[in-house]
Amino acid sequence: MKRIFFVFLLTATAALAESLFPGVKAIMTPEEQRNSGLDQLTANQLALIDTAILRYYAGTMKAQINTEAVQIADKMRQVDQEKSFLNRFGLPDFSQEWRDREGIKGRVLGWVGGNRFRLDNGQVWEGAEPIPFELVNRAVEIQPRPGGHYALTVEGKNTTVRIVRVK
Repeated sequence: MKRIFFVFLLTATAALAESLFPGVKAIMTPEEQRNSGLDQLTANQLALIDTAILRYYAGTMKAQINTEAVQIADKMRQVDQEKSFLNRFGLPDFSQEWRDREGIKGRVLGWVGGNRFRLDNGQVWEGAEPIPFELVNRAVEIQPRPGGHYALTVEGKNTTVRIVRVK
């Protein structure tokens, strides 16, 4: 899939270069054309010059795109190597990294539908299970859990509720 994209990109760039270059005569003033002798050339000679310029420009663009493609491929390989064994198969990573992430502390401004609430920082969260507490104007903490999940802790309550960020 990546190779198909790069081939398409190279083809599109060459086509774009041809459509963007108006010709050497169009980019020079009449005085520059006279001083360079360009005004004395035939249409075929001008077409040959335009083709040479386009070929050079397309080659330069191709080299630049190839360099960028190598950089992108290297970055993608690096990201793949950084993924855990479980992430490579689309499974959640239950490593201890979630313990290093900080929780979010805030105050609930109000309910935004059945089981959703809005924090004072603008985030909207929804309970993955029914939220049995009144949250409006209460201080809450959203704590990270393994596998990219979160738990809601409400002041004055010693239980947590699984939640998901909506916005």
